[in-house]
Amino acid sequence: MTNLILAAIAALIVGIVIGVLVGRSGQGSTLRQRRAEQQIEELRNEYTRYQAQVNEHFMESAHLLRRFNDTYRDVNQHMARGANRLCNDEDWLLELEKDNARARLEEGSGDKEGVEPPRDYAPKSDPKEKGTLAEDFGLAEKQQKA
Repeated sequence: MTNLILAAIAALIVGIVIGVLVGRSGQGSTLRQRRAEQQIEELRNEYTRYQAQVNEHFMESAHLLRRFNDTYRDVNQHMARGANRLCNDEDWLLELEKDNARARLEEGSGDKEGVEPPRDYAPKSDPKEKGTLAEDFGLAEKQQKA
């Protein structure tokens, strides 16, 4: 009977030792798993903050562009009102027509007759030579006759 009790105590001790070893090995993987989950959560939080910053940036950009457009429209209207109020329309239109006529004359007086469009080949320097667009350009004479 004492042998039986001693065997039971030995089995209990061996079981406890095995249980402690298995428990510790499981804790290591659990600890790694918790660290990985923490890193994932930190990355999610960082990504959420980044998204919020991007949204804020584009909202502020849209607001500033709207203000810029409003200011541009106001300046344009101010200039138009000032031109209407301060300039004599007939004199202004006459001056504008003169400028347009002068510009057209300067464009038309250019010597466009002597201007050629750019070529995509080199011109022949010797009349006996063939141009680069000839079908037999660059072929030996034997190949040309065949």
